[in-house]
Amino acid sequence: MPNFLIRSIEPRDSAAIASIIRTVMPEFGADGPGFAIHDAEVDDMHAAYARQRCAYFVVALNGIVVGGGGIAPLDAGEDDVCELRKMYFLPEARGIGAGSAMMQRCLDAARSFGFKRCYIETLTGMDAAQALYLKSGFKALCAPMGGTGHFGCDRFFIRDIS
Repeated sequence: MPNFLIRSIEPRDSAAIASIIRTVMPEFGADGPGFAIHDAEVDDMHAAYARQRCAYFVVALNGIVVGGGGIAPLDAGEDDVCELRKMYFLPEARGIGAGSAMMQRCLDAARSFGFKRCYIETLTGMDAAQALYLKSGFKALCAPMGGTGHFGCDRFFIRDIS
């Protein structure tokens, strides 16, 4: 099993993470309107997650950033709800345990910020991601929460993390 490292995002990682997001999302048909690929924060993820109650982490494999994921308050959501955001991995980071490790790192950060629930939205076709969410204790929702603006998503999940 390859050795990977999960660490907090640094300014030097923003270009790599933007590239990963713009590579992986189209792979799953998530490149049109209503998807996170168009969020302004994609261009500078370090600055976007330097805000209060936010954290973004990168996965490095042999010193190369191959994925990332983060948490932030759910836009237009209740104060105790965070959102798992922009968790994407290049193919070389899949199937090596990085997703489970990243999920745990993000949920630990969310708890440390005082969140009680974690929300995720995704789309049909991201089957491995949805399997990870269910394995991690998330439950499916029938409708979206908050106001993310990601109207292209059609699968929604929530988990109590208190």
